[in-house]
This record gives sequence, C-alpha cells and structure tokens, in this order.
Amino acid sequence: MKIIKETASVINRDGIRLDADIYRPQTEEKLPVLLMRQPYGRAIASTVVYAHPKWYAQQGYIVVIQDVRGRGTSDGEFKLFSYEIQDGFDTINWVANLPYSNAQVGMYGFSYQGMTQIYAASQRPQALKTVCPAMMSHDLYADWAYEGGAFCLYANLGWAIQIAAETARLKGDEIAFNRLYQASRNLPLFDGISASPEVLKLYDPDSFYHDWLTHDQPDEYWQNLSPQLDHLDLPMLHIGGWFDTFLRGTIHFYQEMVNRSQHPQHLIIGPWAHLPWGRKVGSVNYGLTASTLIDTLQIQWFDTFLKGKDHPIFNQNRVCLFEMGSQTWREFKQWPSSSSQVYYLSTNKLASLREDAGILTPHCPNLSQEDVFVHDPWRPVPALGGHAMSPPGSFERSALDSRSDIVTYTSEPLTQDLHLAGDITVNIYCTADQPTFDLCAILSEVKPDGSVYNFSQGYQRISAITPNETPSLYQIKLQPTCIKIPQWHCLRLSISGACFPAYPVNPGIEKPLAQTRLIDCQIITLTIYSGSDFPSMITLPIH
Repeated sequence: MKIIKETASVINRDGIRLDADIYRPQTEEKLPVLLMRQPYGRAIASTVVYAHPKWYAQQGYIVVIQDVRGRGTSDGEFKLFSYEIQDGFDTINWVANLPYSNAQVGMYGFSYQGMTQIYAASQRPQALKTVCPAMMSHDLYADWAYEGGAFCLYANLGWAIQIAAETARLKGDEIAFNRLYQASRNLPLFDGISASPEVLKLYDPDSFYHDWLTHDQPDEYWQNLSPQLDHLDLPMLHIGGWFDTFLRGTIHFYQEMVNRSQHPQHLIIGPWAHLPWGRKVGSVNYGLTASTLIDTLQIQWFDTFLKGKDHPIFNQNRVCLFEMGSQTWREFKQWPSSSSQVYYLSTNKLASLREDAGILTPHCPNLSQEDVFVHDPWRPVPALGGHAMSPPGSFERSALDSRSDIVTYTSEPLTQDLHLAGDITVNIYCTADQPTFDLCAILSEVKPDGSVYNFSQGYQRISAITPNETPSLYQIKLQPTCIKIPQWHCLRLSISGACFPAYPVNPGIEKPLAQTRLIDCQIITLTIYSGSDFPSMITLPIH
C-alpha cells in the first residue's frame, strides 16, 4: 500500500501555527485519524518505542505527528504543559475535518506525548473517541517530579537539559547548545548547589526545572499544572513498564479512570524501562515474549473503537502483566489486590556488615533488636538500575550490598515458587541523629549461586523529626511488580540512607533543596528497630 506523506499546518485560536506531518494511504476512502503531539521534533515520531507512522498508516489510518507549540517548526513559545489543553483541542478539531478524515480520532504516545492526550481529552473534543496513554502521570508532583517526597534528580535534570538544549538549537545558539549537550552526556551533579547546576541556570534560566525544584510540596503550582480529570471519560489503553520511572503514575491513572469512567480501561505492563521496550532491561534477558507487542495491540484497540471491529480481548476490563521470572504474560480482571505475605526484619545487630546477620522471617522476633548504620555524604550509596536511574533495570548487586552503609535482610531459601503481583510496602521503625534523612528500600532476588538481582525499589524523604527520640514508623512504597521467585531462591531487602544520583543526597538539615550546598551535608547515623516492640516488616502481594 502506497503511503503519501505531506506537511500541513493549523492556525489555532490565538493565531499560533502548529506544523504536522501527515501520513495516509493512497485511497479515496475516508479513514480514522491517529494523532500524536510531541516536543522532540516530529520526524522522530516516538520511534524510540513505536513503529514508524508509515506502518500505522499501512493499517488503514491517517497518522498525524505534530510539533507542539514552540518545538520543531511550530510557532510560539514552548512552556512545559501550559498550552496542551487548547492546542490539543484545536488540533483534534482540525484533523477531524481534514478532507480525507472520517472525523473519528484516536491519540497515542508515551511520556510527554502521553500527557498531551490527557490534556486534550480533558476538554472532551467531540471527535476524540479513544486514547492510548503510555508511561505518564496525572499527578505531576507525586508520580513524576517527586517520589516519596524526594526530588527525582537524575530523571528531572537529564530531561531539563535535553529540553534546554533543544531550545538552544532552535534559537541557533551554538555555544549554549554545545554546553548543554556536553552536560547531558555527563550530568553536572557536583556543583556547589548540587541539585541546581550552574549550566542550567546560565543557559535556561526560565526552565521548568527551577520551579520544580522550588515547589517541593504538593501545592497549588502542581494542582494547576497537572491535568484535570473531572470531565474525562474515554476508552483507554494504559501502557507501563516495571522499570519505568512513571509506573506509579500509569497505575494510579488507570485506577482513577476505572473508578470514574463508563468506558473500558485496559492496562498492560511489560518488563520495560522508559525506553526502549525490548526483551532485555539492565542485565536480564526476559526472552522473546518480552519484546514489544504494543504496536499490534494499539491497532487492535483503534480498530475496536474507531472502526467498530470486534476484538474479544477488549470486551471487559482487563489487566495484562508480564511476570518476570516465568517470562509469561498473566491476565487479571483488575489490578491485583491479592493476599499478603508479611516478612519481619530480624537481626543480630550486624546486618550492615554480614549478609547472614539480617533475616527476613515470617515470624516476628520476640525480642527488640536494632541495626545502626551511618550515611556519609562524601560517599553516598550509589544508585544501580531500578526505575529512577540510567541505565535502568535489574543488575547484579551483591558487591553493592557488601557496603557497611547498606543494611540487608535475607530470607531462607523458598520451599516453593513465589508469585508476586501488585503493590509492595515496607514499614520501618527508625531514628536518626539529624532532623531530616532518607530511606531507600530495594527488594532483590538472591540466587543459589549468591548473585543478587534487584527487581523493585522505593524511596522516602523524612523531615521535621526530633533526633534520637523514640522510634517512629515510616512507610516506603516500592515499585509495583509481577515476578516469579523460584524455589530455593531467597528474597533480600536492602535499606540505605541514599540512592545517588537518582535522588539528591539528604543534607541532614532543614534547608530548601535549591539552596542546599554540598558543604552543608551532614553525616547521619540511623538506627533501624525490629522485633516485638517495633515490628519492621515488608508486605508482599502473593498471587
């Protein structure tokens, strides 16, 4: 089938020209439209994870890839998320009235392109019939910029520098572009104020990053920036990855839509990072079944809701999760709320020094116990894989777990296969000798040969405490998962006071992040309590 490509523009309501590439089959038949709106130059068309627009057009669709305002060749000033409601609404009305369109419109895209779908759909344009948002969040504070109250430093800074470099390129500012390009290849994490590097302040003083750093609480700024869901009700195919930094947002948005929508909501999560969506993430190969099936699935979805074809797999609410370990896809009628298995922390007080000293046990110890460890900002615990660091995914971390500033608790070898599916929480009783500190919890699989592979983690920033008082209970929500841990393998929970540079080093003092200098950072002594009086535990979703 021959595909015609052309470039066209829409003049939106305030006179701004938005440019788009249009791919369509050479036919007289009027066809539905698939729209993607994105800020990285429309020629890329998110082919880092999706098939090329030509492929989608060959399936019998008109495909429109548009540069958002102030990006690519579109007019206007780019301001993160600020114009996506009105520009998205105007664009949908435009593509619905193209001479070869049948006025049935669907949208697809991930990350920023996932957000443009929700902003546009929130205004209920008549022609928009369905969307396929992938790897995004409607809560930009809790599920995008921050996690557990901690700034997602590595992800936010890398993205801000990329956006700033593209702005410099469009302006023809070669000096700024070259400096930002260099910074993107070696993130500037060690300036005097480490979370606020000079290169970004110098070459993009108006970056959203500075606002995100300043607004470290879920205030009115985030409420105004995040999309509003009050009038949103469409069939949606939600797409996520176990090692994607926005997985929490994907799941929370899916659950929110299930609760408020009259239309089908489907969720699929693969063993993928933010990109690419392939069979190998980190150092683990999940097999051919893990290779992306999203393009084919999206066409089936669009055929159902834009062409009226019958695909039985979409007849009811469904959740499809890739189970790591068995390398198979599992189906659920809803997000799994399975029975829970609790493992308590137990120790001989040397769990930071010996891997056999800290234990995960199904029985709460009778005696109160404690482990003391020290967070040193000069050598913070480094991030390795997971969802908040690059490269993401699962890595062998036994050497990292040997550090004395990481406390580990390991179960006995499993007597039967363990299937986990859903949410994981860690409850820790803890004290510290500084008024603010962080807790990082990482859950891993320990193989019979002693190798250790992470598969879920969480992070929590804790402030305004009274140092060295009675232990307080803190909850850490780990990245949801679906995994099979084989018989004779063990589980391990690793706890530390840092995960740098995924998150900034906690300085131990109450000071705004944008003003915290490297020289301000304090050594923090932490104590984890376990046993009958302080039953620290991890709760696992058994399914």
